[in-house]
Amino acid sequence: MIRLAKQQDCINLAALSIKVWLDNYAVAGIRREFSEYVFETFTEAQFIDYLNDPHCRILVCEEHGALQGYALLNLHSHYESVVNGYEVQRLYIDSRFKQQGIGKALLSELKQQFGQPFWLYTWVENAANGFYQHLGFERIGRIDIEISEHTIENIVYRFACEQP
Repeated sequence: MIRLAKQQDCINLAALSIKVWLDNYAVAGIRREFSEYVFETFTEAQFIDYLNDPHCRILVCEEHGALQGYALLNLHSHYESVVNGYEVQRLYIDSRFKQQGIGKALLSELKQQFGQPFWLYTWVENAANGFYQHLGFERIGRIDIEISEHTIENIVYRFACEQP
């Protein structure tokens, strides 16, 4: 079931975020700077702040009361121009539930509720790149994230319409 997040989801959103981020970015193992980043970035309080932010929305996918994935939208964030639409700030799916249609269902729901175009970014080495390309996302740029002495290069994608 996909629905808008509630305050009681926030602790689970933080825990899932830490798991997904480490699964995707800490491929060579856990480093102190990665641990510091996830524990500072993914907190229950931060997700409560997102719920209280009029520009943000969080869609969650849950089954039997268990969170399997979510999409965090920032309706006020634009990449280079408003023509690229709003930002899907995160599309995080628990690795145990990948390839079950959850990511596609979340994207479909956000298109239905909030429209298009929209943009997002993902690490250049993330397996999700193939997923986004398969769904018709167009590569429009690059964003680098600095964590301690590490640069994480990310591809920026835009989605503007359904594939024919």
